[in-house]
Amino acid sequence: MAACSTPSPRVNDSADAASPDMISQAVLAQNLQLLIGQVSESQAIPPAFVESGFSDTKTIPSIRKLVLPPSGTFKKNWAVYRQRFLEPIRLKAGKTFWEQNQAYLSQIEQDSGVPAEVIVAIIGIETIYGRQTGNFRVKDVLSTLAFNYPDTPNKAVREQLFKDEIKSLILLCWTQAGGKLPANNASQNVNPELFKQCVNQNSSYAGAIGLPQFMPSSIRAYAVDGDGDGQIDLRQSSRDAIASVANFLKQQGWQPGMPIYFAIPQSTFAQASALADGEPQLKYSVQELIEKGILTPQQGDLQAGGVSPQSKALIVDLPYADQDGTDKVRYVVGLNNFLTIVQYNRSYFYAQSVAEFAEALGYKNQSVITANLPALPSAKQSTNSKKKKALHKKATKASVN
Repeated sequence: MAACSTPSPRVNDSADAASPDMISQAVLAQNLQLLIGQVSESQAIPPAFVESGFSDTKTIPSIRKLVLPPSGTFKKNWAVYRQRFLEPIRLKAGKTFWEQNQAYLSQIEQDSGVPAEVIVAIIGIETIYGRQTGNFRVKDVLSTLAFNYPDTPNKAVREQLFKDEIKSLILLCWTQAGGKLPANNASQNVNPELFKQCVNQNSSYAGAIGLPQFMPSSIRAYAVDGDGDGQIDLRQSSRDAIASVANFLKQQGWQPGMPIYFAIPQSTFAQASALADGEPQLKYSVQELIEKGILTPQQGDLQAGGVSPQSKALIVDLPYADQDGTDKVRYVVGLNNFLTIVQYNRSYFYAQSVAEFAEALGYKNQSVITANLPALPSAKQSTNSKKKKALHKKATKASVN
């Protein structure tokens, strides 16, 4: 699973009536108890200790709606997505966050090789630096999705994923409460209140936690103690969040000094379209893309950026609607660091937003040529143009009849 999930709007779960296929609290409790028993046995944790922290777990109907895929008529729109995250309030907050943590960000950039602007961009896109971290209890979210995921083609796979996240949450909270794994010594000095606080902490609708929105499994795998207080607190500690984001990207293969993407001119979009298969894999070398006319030799010979003809890349497609409501696609060439950001959130839109947010903060992407690209319409323009197009079509039809 990706490290995080993008922010969701606040939802009043009490306003949603339970759908007919909602399982009862009794069935939820039974399933949860079985899972707790498995985790407790494998790690020698007293099951009663874990059960006490999960005893009031409940299902949240609204979460099941939030994780449903878009309807069949939904069209991805890069212009709308981009405007949602690259907007003045978020960018201003990013500059403030950077100023407040400038010295530490510089240190982390030097240690990890991940640019400070990229770290700041990710935390800004995820939660606006802690303003939007979610208002659901993480144990409720994970239990709802582990045992009562909506009826979708990937229901079984998704339920297993969230069961694994419950296991990670239990182990994470056990260690944060003072326990060691495996817990062979039942007399360990573990604080039950700290355990309860951990499983009751707030998360997004998908179970992501803190400023950088890490899932429990990602916290265990990648989160680090940035402020040196002996605890990892992604909710309150900016330094823990900064260091953890950098560590995640570094562990995913971030290449220091390399660009994230290359902008390409509209005149090469036809060639790029033929290679854009949507698969997040570095399939082509820079030399191949030069030979196909998609990149120029100048872009492919960036000594300062570490790019060589053998560097690997992929074609990224970013569909949107122009000012007339016509479907269009922008293409860019994504490099290894683009794909590293995709590991954080499995979306081309997300990765490109991070790159452009970082550039807005001053990040030098080191692309030699600034492509002459068509201006993207604002979300409002796009919506209004569609309405105008629909009204024109209606008026034309009426005059014919």
